[in-house]
Amino acid sequence: MRNMPAARSHTVRRLLSYVGRGYQVKFGLVLLCILISAIASVSGSLFLGSLIDDYIEPLLVMADPDFSGLVRALVMMGCLYLTGALCAFAYNRLMVTISQGVQKKIRDDLFSHMQTLPIKYFDTHAHGDVMSVYTNDVDTLRQMLSQSVPQVINSCMMILVAFIGMLATDLLLTGVVILCVAGMLTITRFLAGRSGRYFVRQQRKLGDLNGYIEEMVNGQKVVKVFCHEAEAQEGFDKVNDALCESADKANKYANILMPILINIGNIQYVIIAMAGGALALSGIGPGITLGVIATFLQLSKSLSNPISQISQQLNSVVMALAGAQRIFDLMDEESEEDHGTVTLVNVAYNKDGEMVESGERTNLWAWKVPQADGTYAYTKLAGDVRFDHVDFAYEEGKTILHDITLFAKPGQKLAFVGATGAGKTTITNLINRFYDIADGKIHYDGISINDIRKSDLRRSLGIVLQDTNLFTGTVRENIRYGNLEATDEEVEAAARLANADDFIRRLPQGYDTMLTGNGANLSQGQRQLIAIARAAVADPPVMILDEATSSIDTRTEAIVQRGMDSLMYGRTVFVIAHRLSTVRNSDAIMVLDHGRIVERGDHEDLIAQKGLYYQLYTGAFELE
Repeated sequence: MRNMPAARSHTVRRLLSYVGRGYQVKFGLVLLCILISAIASVSGSLFLGSLIDDYIEPLLVMADPDFSGLVRALVMMGCLYLTGALCAFAYNRLMVTISQGVQKKIRDDLFSHMQTLPIKYFDTHAHGDVMSVYTNDVDTLRQMLSQSVPQVINSCMMILVAFIGMLATDLLLTGVVILCVAGMLTITRFLAGRSGRYFVRQQRKLGDLNGYIEEMVNGQKVVKVFCHEAEAQEGFDKVNDALCESADKANKYANILMPILINIGNIQYVIIAMAGGALALSGIGPGITLGVIATFLQLSKSLSNPISQISQQLNSVVMALAGAQRIFDLMDEESEEDHGTVTLVNVAYNKDGEMVESGERTNLWAWKVPQADGTYAYTKLAGDVRFDHVDFAYEEGKTILHDITLFAKPGQKLAFVGATGAGKTTITNLINRFYDIADGKIHYDGISINDIRKSDLRRSLGIVLQDTNLFTGTVRENIRYGNLEATDEEVEAAARLANADDFIRRLPQGYDTMLTGNGANLSQGQRQLIAIARAAVADPPVMILDEATSSIDTRTEAIVQRGMDSLMYGRTVFVIAHRLSTVRNSDAIMVLDHGRIVERGDHEDLIAQKGLYYQLYTGAFELE
């Protein structure tokens, strides 16, 4: 630990904190069992000397040997080894329980923390690399806890107990062993240090590879359509070669370490035998007997084998600690900040006509605004959204939106049009507070959205995205995702509103049809209809439709549009669409160009202006 970098030392302490959460007693029993197992093993070696000197040699010179003492000694020796074997079984079994429990807690904490991360994190990190943390990194950690940790602890205790046994037996032969062990440790430090660096790099490269594979699997249709197979293969080979190079260098040093140490141990065995015989014959070591030499030969194995085992496990430990560092790096990512104090609550009117918070589910929602005197004021949730001179940049110094000022009164339909990259989707991301603005104000029902708790703000907004995400589960469960308290009747009513009820009932099990693989058994249009129904069941006052009908053919769009009109009735709606026919009946249309609102008005006004919107609508200027 003394030579370990500060970051790795901190990682070890955090790992130990997980072991300490509910597993202190079990881990204490593991240490006790390991100690007993080590003592039993070394005691057997020490007992071997007594067995030779006190029992076997006297029997060799007896005319009428009595083997009863030898049998008792052998039984005692067998009991020692049996005790060690039982303790070894016990601590390995306990470490499996501990490692699986720690693995579960780490994954729980990982996923729990991941839910608090801002959208920006997922926009800037490869999803495959994040998945690699959950799979490869956590699994290498489990292997270390269940196999490497008990092996290393057991080996360390074996070395300590064996060394004490050597000191108690003979100091001269102990000195010989120390010289041999010093050589083993020097080689171990040299080779393990080099392989450790490459094992750390291997974990990072494995994450890169997983990220690339995930990207290629998701984009396989695009790869096929544009005949990009050769380029995709070339990119894969590049990432895979980098992983192979790191793994090759790591395992090259790791694999030669064990054979070298084993052979050094064998040489040590011969040296001890020769030194012991020489010392006994020369009279320098008068206490060195045949039993002492046999004991030392056994103890030398008890010392050299654990050193070899530790060196073999060091690579697994280094690799697991590299994985643990990646795990804790994800856990240490800053959570999404939320200083909002205004919450969304169900309200009802009392007999005096005042809004009061209701403990039951009602169809009336209000913002619960804390007051300076400790009381609360209630503002009806209406859907009035206003931008006041808003600037925004994803990266500092690269402003995306410039001086955006707009308003949408309750029930109004506001549309954004413009070329790709003009800033349309960015505006809706700011309403959800997926990102926070750099300058200006956004008000929702007269309240700054920075003062509204994010979860409550997002609960008041319904959104249908261009890219539909469906989850493994039934159609009914996917629709209910918009409102987990919705009844079956409300789910089906939302589907009818989105004109999805007809095709859902024609599915094999209707609303109970299982969807897997992001709804791969449905057409793109059907998946989008379910997403619209999901937004409908949430019944929010504000709807955001980001290219909601872009994946639906023109004929289906006409059917869906009627459902969308019903869905939008009485709500504040923000629409982003490339098909200008979708936005022509909006109350106001905002034309964006390079992050600025360059035109605004209804369809007729903008056509009359004969500006950018006119060019887009008449085809004189391409939208993309």
